[in-house]
Amino acid sequence: MKILVVCGAGASSAFVAHRVRHTATERGLDVSVHAGSESDLPGSLGPIDVLLVGPHLAPRYEKIRSQAIKAGVGIALLPDTVFASQNGDEALDAAIYAFRSRSWVDAAV
Repeated sequence: MKILVVCGAGASSAFVAHRVRHTATERGLDVSVHAGSESDLPGSLGPIDVLLVGPHLAPRYEKIRSQAIKAGVGIALLPDTVFASQNGDEALDAAIYAFRSRSWVDAAV
């Protein structure tokens, strides 16, 4: 599964992506996780399976969601707690759910 975590500028998403990568390795899952910024969209949707959206992008989530669904990408809006989390469980679980439900419904955590 290929996951892209986006936030406004890309800095916060790098921390989340690192934690998701680590958690996926602990669970024995084969995932590729990258961080990016909102400005990378929609161009970066093609090669991914799941888009995780930082909570501070909630006001623009519907626009981002439309782009993801059009590209057949699963999507989840991450909760405010994701940046304070000590591990990537919450974000990885959201990604797995979004992957399983992609194309027809978005995931909400």
